[in-house]
Amino acid sequence: MILDWLPPTLIGVLLVLAGIGAVRRVNLWRAGQAEKVDLLAGLLAMPKRYLHDLHHVVERDKYMSRTHVATGGGFVLAMALVVLIHLFGVDSKVLAWALLAALIVMFCGALFVAKRRLNPPSRLSKGPWMRLPKSLLTFSITFFVLTLPAAGVLPEGFGGWLLTLVLSVLILMSLGEMLFGMTWGGPMKHAFAGALHLAFHRRPERFGGGRSTGLKSAVLGGEVHGVATPSDFKWNQLLGFDACVQCGRCEAVCPAFAAGQPLNPKKLIQDMVVGFAGGTDEKYAGSPYPGVDVGNATGGANQIITEGLIHPDTLWSCTTCRACVEECPMMIEHVDAIVDMRRFLTLEKGNTPNKGAQVLENIIATDNPNGYSPASRTHWAADQNLNVMKDVKQTDVLFWVSDGAFDMRSQRILRAFVKLLKAANVDVAILGDEELDSGDVARRLGDDATFQNLAKRNLATLSKYRFNKIVTTDPHAFHCLKNEYGDFGSDALKDVEVLHHTTFLNRLVKEGRFNLNPFSGGKVTYHDPCYLGRYNGEYEAPRELLASLGIDIAEMERSGYRSRCCGGGGGAPVTDIPGERRIADMRMEDVTSTGAELVAVGCQQCTAMLEGVVEPRPVVKDIAEILAGQLKEEMH
Repeated sequence: MILDWLPPTLIGVLLVLAGIGAVRRVNLWRAGQAEKVDLLAGLLAMPKRYLHDLHHVVERDKYMSRTHVATGGGFVLAMALVVLIHLFGVDSKVLAWALLAALIVMFCGALFVAKRRLNPPSRLSKGPWMRLPKSLLTFSITFFVLTLPAAGVLPEGFGGWLLTLVLSVLILMSLGEMLFGMTWGGPMKHAFAGALHLAFHRRPERFGGGRSTGLKSAVLGGEVHGVATPSDFKWNQLLGFDACVQCGRCEAVCPAFAAGQPLNPKKLIQDMVVGFAGGTDEKYAGSPYPGVDVGNATGGANQIITEGLIHPDTLWSCTTCRACVEECPMMIEHVDAIVDMRRFLTLEKGNTPNKGAQVLENIIATDNPNGYSPASRTHWAADQNLNVMKDVKQTDVLFWVSDGAFDMRSQRILRAFVKLLKAANVDVAILGDEELDSGDVARRLGDDATFQNLAKRNLATLSKYRFNKIVTTDPHAFHCLKNEYGDFGSDALKDVEVLHHTTFLNRLVKEGRFNLNPFSGGKVTYHDPCYLGRYNGEYEAPRELLASLGIDIAEMERSGYRSRCCGGGGGAPVTDIPGERRIADMRMEDVTSTGAELVAVGCQQCTAMLEGVVEPRPVVKDIAEILAGQLKEEMH
């Protein structure tokens, strides 16, 4: 027929143009800083990471999981067969029927996409995304009809030149938008960038069931500290930003966004794309930062991010709770990017808001955020008869006290924990005045120089002594010791087990080391600290401890890996960016909705934040306090 050449020609031209777009997109990512990756190993690992790790997250939303499998899987298979049959002219009824099956599966998935877009949740971006169902449906119908002759269902030349012309126009509309959307920055760009992002992810340890939450150390002494411009990010971070599917799952769980602070993690990632690609945010069609209009942000690869693209308050609003990272189906690292940009503001500009600068000065001068005399670190333990490492030199358990030593409320938690250790006859000692701040607050505020200094000095102290375990009641110190101190080449923690106190206490309970009365109070709920749960995967030990007292936990709707942050992490109480309400108040509403009279916690910072909520409210107690209160008194 006279127009038989048109469909394969269009397919070929569109693929070539898509290839040009892909090269252009890759060059945009390459503007970032060098990062060593194993290209071949990453590409080989990509299918498993896509089918297993990514879908492990996507599977949490059953509707979208099945939709994505049908639509995405159907399209990938269909596209491969389209190239073979309609571009290269492979004559095979088996392949043709396989293509028809793939297109039917894709069509069914596209119907679910269309249904989702009829009344989309507010977290989903609109704009060009609203055309996606039409493109998917048009693609599947067009190639289904085009393939029927190849499958022997219709005679060759069916419909004549008119049908061929109509199908060619539909190919141009549907396949054009699909392919251009993938490689020229349209709604489907996540399909191209996302696959490569999985292959060259900055944290490959996250795949295969692994966990990687420690911040990467800043390289000190260079021309620029932290990230000033988009080109200061690593190239595979820029690639990760481009993988965003704008589903808004990060937005839906962000405590700062819910509190009305000027942060939306989805918008932040899209602003990063504007930054390295150049332009403005005027085409962004999702939820804005609360209180900030869309259309005024401009960026370029070498333009200072906080001078036109993102307001510093957006960065300082983050509690680093990692809820966004946990929920992201594309496994994007929002927190890494935010802290990288904070490092520039703190180390280069000295621009840490509100009490931030004072806190950092206190840490540098006194080794603790509140500026207390270092000599007073052991005052809380004056009546506890605890061994000190410089006297005993070795012990089984080193109790890392952390900065709760300076806070009267936290001291009650420390004493309760010591009471339990004594009841279990644990060989324990503390560092006393030799212990310094872990550096958590300094690092989250962007002062990696101070963090590294503290870490190295603490490691030098630890290297002088022998111990089998470090146990702490502070999840933030626990995280630093376990996941971030290992970057400094010290053997001080080699073969040392770093534990949170709930994990350690749970072991002691299972060993029968306590004589406990059953709990006889009212209803109890449990708040998962971000740095214990999402950062370190410890959800069971605190619950098992409470269960050992006969407590049937009244779980909050937002619990476990979806627990809502208390608002106390990431230096947020220090930077104190105003919003419409306090995050701690929202979390206490979650607590009261269970009808609980007592909320059990496992973090000194969470205790402080939740107890800061105006009464009347449920009582707040650390699990160590609850457990110590149930110890049976020895009768002599």
